[in-house]
Amino acid sequence: CRRNCRGNPNCLVGIGEHVWLGEIDENSFHNIDDPNCERRKKNAFVGLTNLGATCYVNTFLQMWFLNLELRQALYLCPSANREYAAGEGIPKDKDYEPQTICEHLQYLFALLQNSKRRYIDPSGFVKALGLDTGQQQDAQEFSKLFMSLLEDTLSKQKNPDVRNIVQKQFCGEYAYVTVCNRCGRESKLVSKFYELELNIQGHKQLTDCITEFLKEEKLEGDNRYFCETCQSKQNATRKIRLLSLPCTLNLQLMRFVFDRQTGHKKKLNTYIGFSELLDMEPFMEQKNGVYVYELSAVLIHRGVSAYSGHYIAHVKDPQTGEWYKFNDEDIEKMEGKKLQLGIEEDLAEPSKAQTRKPKCGKGTHCSRNAYMLVYRLQTREKSLTVEVPAFLQELVERDNCKFEEWCNEMAEMRKQSVARGKIKHEEVKELYKRLPAEAGSPYDFISLEWLQKWLDESTPPKPIDNTACLCAHGKLHPDKISIMKRISEYVADFFYRRYGGGPRLNVKALCKDCVVERCRILRLKNQLNEDYKTVTNLLKITVKGNDGFWVGKASLRSWRQLALEQLNEQDEDAEHSNGKMNGNAQNKDESNEEKREEEEELNFNEDIVCPHGDLCISENERRVVSKEAWEKLKQYFPKAPEFPNNKECCSQCKILEREGEENEALHKMMASEQKTSLQNLFHDKCRPCLGSWPQETDELYIVSQFFVEEWRKFVRRPTRCSPVSSVGNSALLCPHGGLMFTYASMTKEDSKLIALIWPSEWERIQKLFVVDHVIKITRTQAAGADPESALYVSEPKLCPECREGLLCQQQRDLREYTQATIYIHKVVDNKKVMKDAAPELNVSSSEAEEEREENKPEGEQDPDFNQANGGAKRQKISHQNYIAYQKQGIRRSTRHRKVRGEKALLVSANQTLKELKIQIMHAFSVAPFDQNLSIDGKVLSDDTATLGSLGVIPESVILLKADEPIADYAAMDDVMQVCMPEEGFKGTGLLGH
Repeated sequence: CRRNCRGNPNCLVGIGEHVWLGEIDENSFHNIDDPNCERRKKNAFVGLTNLGATCYVNTFLQMWFLNLELRQALYLCPSANREYAAGEGIPKDKDYEPQTICEHLQYLFALLQNSKRRYIDPSGFVKALGLDTGQQQDAQEFSKLFMSLLEDTLSKQKNPDVRNIVQKQFCGEYAYVTVCNRCGRESKLVSKFYELELNIQGHKQLTDCITEFLKEEKLEGDNRYFCETCQSKQNATRKIRLLSLPCTLNLQLMRFVFDRQTGHKKKLNTYIGFSELLDMEPFMEQKNGVYVYELSAVLIHRGVSAYSGHYIAHVKDPQTGEWYKFNDEDIEKMEGKKLQLGIEEDLAEPSKAQTRKPKCGKGTHCSRNAYMLVYRLQTREKSLTVEVPAFLQELVERDNCKFEEWCNEMAEMRKQSVARGKIKHEEVKELYKRLPAEAGSPYDFISLEWLQKWLDESTPPKPIDNTACLCAHGKLHPDKISIMKRISEYVADFFYRRYGGGPRLNVKALCKDCVVERCRILRLKNQLNEDYKTVTNLLKITVKGNDGFWVGKASLRSWRQLALEQLNEQDEDAEHSNGKMNGNAQNKDESNEEKREEEEELNFNEDIVCPHGDLCISENERRVVSKEAWEKLKQYFPKAPEFPNNKECCSQCKILEREGEENEALHKMMASEQKTSLQNLFHDKCRPCLGSWPQETDELYIVSQFFVEEWRKFVRRPTRCSPVSSVGNSALLCPHGGLMFTYASMTKEDSKLIALIWPSEWERIQKLFVVDHVIKITRTQAAGADPESALYVSEPKLCPECREGLLCQQQRDLREYTQATIYIHKVVDNKKVMKDAAPELNVSSSEAEEEREENKPEGEQDPDFNQANGGAKRQKISHQNYIAYQKQGIRRSTRHRKVRGEKALLVSANQTLKELKIQIMHAFSVAPFDQNLSIDGKVLSDDTATLGSLGVIPESVILLKADEPIADYAAMDDVMQVCMPEEGFKGTGLLGH
C-alpha cells in the first residue's frame, strides 16, 4: 500500500514508520536549534530585539551607539549604584537594575559593544521610558524628545565633556532675520537647533530642500511687519541664516505630512536624491569655516502608510568605513564599503503604476523611504577607541556567563535528545519487523492513534488506553475496528510491559452480541425501503368495516424517516453505551435524559393521543389504515399507541370541547355587553382630558391605562383573550396608599399611564369589575371665578416622599442606561427631512414588527398583572416595581418612528461624545471633525463628556449637520486614525522632564 487502509486492521503501512526505517540524521532526533546560531559572529555588530512595534527605537539606538563621542561621554557618567560607588562592586546574587536613563543607555551600549549574544533585549530601556511596545510611534518625534531628555539629564553632570556632549555633537544655531523694506532695519532672533526639518514636497534633490528652508519670505499685506524704527507696519523680508553647524548634522525629511482634505497623515513616497559628501558652505552666513560633511546614516521607513510599516537603519562604522544595515535582530554588512538601498526601495511600492527611480551618479543615492539623513563633519583625525568601563564590563561578563550556561544547557539537551532518538530508532526497527500478526498466531488489537504517537518522534507515547473502543459489554466494539490495528502478541507484550495501560484486547475481545445487534439493524435498514413501498400501496386501499386502525396523518407522512432515525439512535446507543467514553456518570445521565426527550418527540402515532392518553377528538388529524399496514408499521414501532377503528374518542376531551364552546359564547356575549356599556372607555375620542377639564362635571375617576389596554384586547378578541375581572389601581399607589402622580404630571408626561373615567361610566365599571382602590380627582372653584384658579384635589392624596423617590429613580435610569436606542437625523440645507406623502414608507421595520406583535393572540397573562384574578388583593410596589409597571404600561404608538435620513444607534450613558461620533462616522461616512451635533437646540461639543451628562436619553433624536462631505472614505483604516486622536508619547518618560 502507498498509504494506510483505515478500514483494514491488518494494514500497517503508512502509519509513520518511514521516518525510522533506514539511516537517520542525528539532527532529526531533536527540535532544538543549535545554540551557536545565537552567538555573535567575529567582528559583527549586535542586534536588538523588536518587542512588538519598537523597531523605530532600535534604529536610533544603533545610530547613537555608532556615534563614538556620544558613547564615550556616556561611559564617563558615574554610576548611581551604591555598591559600585562604594567600590564594592555589584553582588553576584543580585541582578543589576539601572536607576537612570543614562545608566540604561550605558548598560545597553556596553552589551552592544562586548556581548557574545547575536542580539540583546532592550526591554529595560524601553520600560524605563514608559513606551507602549505594541504601538508604533512617530520616529522623528521620538528622536527629538529623547535628545531633549538626554540633554536635560546630562546637564547635572560635573564633567563638562559629559555635560555638553549633546550640544557639541548635535546642536547648531540659526537666526530668523527680518529686514524692513523701507528703512533697512534688520532684526535677528538667534535660536538653537538639533535637526533641520526639510520639506521634500515638490523637490528632487536634498540641496533643493535646504535652499527652500533658507529661502527669503516676503511679508506683505495683512502679514506686514511692525518696524521699531518706522513705528509702523511695513513690507519686509524674512529668512533663516545658518550661523553654526554641529559635528553631527541631522536632516529630517518631512515625509509624513497632514492631509487637510482627508484629515489624516499621509506618507510622501517621492524620490529624494542626496550625495555622500555634502558641502554646507554655500548655505552658511560666514564662509570661512570647514563645512564639508560625509554621510554616516540613512534611516528608512518601509511601507506606504504613515500609520504602519517597518523602520531600519543604514549606518556607517566610523572605525572601518563599512556600511551596515540594522534590521532589529538581523545585521547585514554591505559589500565594498558602499551604501546599498535597492531592496528597501522595492518594498514600498504603493501601486502597480511604478514610479521610475531617477538615475544616480557615483557618490549619490536616491530614496523614497529615507526619512532622516545623518551627516558627520569630515575630519582627518583618527576615530576614537572607546573602552567599556570596568564595572560595565563586569556586568557584560556576567551576562556572557549566563549566555554560555544557556548554550551548554541547550547543547546537553540536544545530546540527550539524540541519545534517546538512537535508542528509539533501534527499538522501532526491531519491533516494526515483528509488528504484523502471522496467520494462526495469537494477536492483540491496539488503537491506530497510539501506534502513530509511538512512531512520532516529537511526542513520547503515553500509556495505552483502549477504553474508548469498548462496547457496553466491556469488549471491542465492532464499529471501532476501523481505528484499530491487529499486531502480534510478542510486540503487544513489549508495549504493555514498556508503556503500561490497557485493557488488553486479544483474539477473544470482539463482542459477538454487538455484532448480532449490528446485523439486525442493518437488516431492518435494508428492509425499510421495501416495506415503505408496501405500506404506501396498502394505504391506497379503502378500509371497510371495523378492521382498521387509527393512525395520525403526520406520523404517516414521516414514518420512514422516524423509523430510520430510530434505527440510527439504536446504533448510536450501542456505540456510545460505554460510560467511560461519555465521561462521568452525571454527563451520561444528562445525555440519556436528552435522548429520552427526543424519543418522546419522535414517537410514532402519538400525534393523535390527547392529554388524557386517549384517542383525540379531531378526525382531521387522523385516518384509518388496514390491519396489514398497521402490522407492518408495528414492526418498526412496537411501542406505538394502538387505536382500533371502533375505538371511541376521549370522553373528557368531548366534555372540555363542549365547555370551551360554551365559554367562547359566554365571552362573546360578555364582551358585547361590556363594549356597549362602556362605549366611552372603548373609544379614546370620547374620554375626558385633564388638560381641558369638561364643564359638565367636577369629578373624574382614574384607572390605569394598562387595565384599559387589557380590557380592549378582550373586547376585540373575546375568544382568544381572557376576560378582565378586576381593576388593579394599586399599581398607581405607593406602599403608603398615596397617589404617585401630581395633577400637573397627569396632564403631561404621566398622561400615558392613566385613563380618565366619567362618573356615570365609573358606576358601570364598579358593577362589572372588582375595584381594589378608588382614585378620584375633584375640581373646586368659587362662583364666578376664573377657571384657571380652580383647585384640583385627589383621593387618595399625593405622597410627596414616594413621588420624589420616583422622580429620582426616573432620572437615575435615564443617566445609567446601557444599550439604548437613539436616533441620528442628518440635516440637509438646515431643514429636517420630514415624512413625505407616503408615511407608511418611513416607518422602520422594527416599528412595523411591533405593530404586528400587538395583533398577535395573547393567551397568557402577565404574572405581574393582577386584574385577571378574581381577588382584589392589594399589591404593594416599590419604586423599582413601579418603573417596571410604567414601562409595560407605555403604549407602543408613543415610541419614536424613524423617518428617511435617520438611523438608529445603540449607545450607553457612560460612553463619550467622541465614541458616539465614531459610530456616526460608520453610519453616515462623515468624519468626526466634520460633525456638528445638537439635541433640542443645544449644541454638543465636548468630546470628553458622557452622553448621560449631555442630556442624551433613550429615544432621543440628535441632529447631525456635516460641514463638508468627504468623497473618499474607502481607506476607513486611515480615517480611524483620525477618529482616535494620537496620544503620541503622552504619559511616557520622554515627557517627564
